[in-house]
Amino acid sequence: MRDFIQGLPKAELHVHHVGSASPRVVADLAARYEGATDVPADPERLAEYFTFTDFRHFVDLYLNVVDLIRTPEDIRDLTYGVARDMAAQNIRYAELTCTPSSHIRRGIDGMAYLEAIEDARVLAQRDFGLTLKWVFDIPGESGLEAAEATVALIEARQPESLVGFGLGGPEIGVPRPQFAPYFERALALGLHSVPHAGESTGPETVWDALRHLKAERIGHGTSLVQDPELVDHLGEHRIPIEVCPTSNIATGVVKDLDQHPIRQMVDAGLVVTVNSDDPPMFGTELNREYEVAAKLLGLDERGVAELAKNAVQSSFLDAGGKRALAAEIDAYAAQAR
Repeated sequence: MRDFIQGLPKAELHVHHVGSASPRVVADLAARYEGATDVPADPERLAEYFTFTDFRHFVDLYLNVVDLIRTPEDIRDLTYGVARDMAAQNIRYAELTCTPSSHIRRGIDGMAYLEAIEDARVLAQRDFGLTLKWVFDIPGESGLEAAEATVALIEARQPESLVGFGLGGPEIGVPRPQFAPYFERALALGLHSVPHAGESTGPETVWDALRHLKAERIGHGTSLVQDPELVDHLGEHRIPIEVCPTSNIATGVVKDLDQHPIRQMVDAGLVVTVNSDDPPMFGTELNREYEVAAKLLGLDERGVAELAKNAVQSSFLDAGGKRALAAEIDAYAAQAR
């Protein structure tokens, strides 16, 4: 199964830009700014550093890594490194969630930020055959100021490769309805709504994302199975769930894998996609998440291939691109059988 998953062409929909930086990239950044950060410059020590006591602790350490990114060159190097690591897993298409307001607040010019990620995207396509698209999200802990900065940047210059608008960070104490005007502006520009919801809070947060933010996919949604009406609604409208099993254990929102709700989601007929969230921080990668999902769901190779096609069909890739990547998955699975 591990070999099958490694060779399987894949798409990933819920994965964060800074959170995908490999230990090597993070350590290199820490070494650049040695003495001005407590992030270790030794890749082997990063695993211990990224041991989280709870969700709040995860956010704090995540922001420490964000603090390491101080120039457009840092942005470009990080993005290209993330693409290289994705390509090594045979990820063919990814919607990478970026948080430009966090970097703008730390002094990087918004236009320079856009140029840096776009440069890296073009190089990734050339060097690895990886298609990257962007989801720009609001860091919930930074509130309406960050929301305004994010939408204003998009309105000033909307990259052609930008497909989605999201909301991440802590949910507790960060009501979803307050961000509705910003989602309305983003959707008016043709973007898709993909907020996190129901990760560290209850099903009502998912309802808020649907009602107020017009969510087209739900990030995490670990609590949604607690509400049968919500499950029915998500199933009826075929709204995909971006499931990140190892992340949920690492941040403490799910106690252990045996209690993960992914099985209940699939048994209820929901559209489930498998994702890695912040892979190096959680000691995982997308291939490993497919292994976890295969074990939890009792899938054979055919079932894993269908799970991979869920991500393709739930993506914002154009129709021709979806058909091509789905056909590639089918051909690979047939050859493996």
